[in-house]
Amino acid sequence: MSLALQVASDRGWFKSSYSGGNATECVECAYAPARTLIRDSKSPDGPVLSVGTGAWRHFIGAIYRDQ
Repeated sequence: MSLALQVASDRGWFKSSYSGGNATECVECAYAPARTLIRDSKSPDGPVLSVGTGAWRHFIGAIYRDQ
């Protein structure tokens, strides 16, 4: 994993459908070539976490298996 500085307007950021539309404690994601970008929705100009697509798929799969 690495931190990546990205311009917010350059990406198609989205929130989880589970966020409920409120403005608290949400993360947003955007897809980039071979990467998934993650940021705090309350701080769109703040740091961005960048993870490989395979690692992101593994993470999401683990969440679904634990439900």
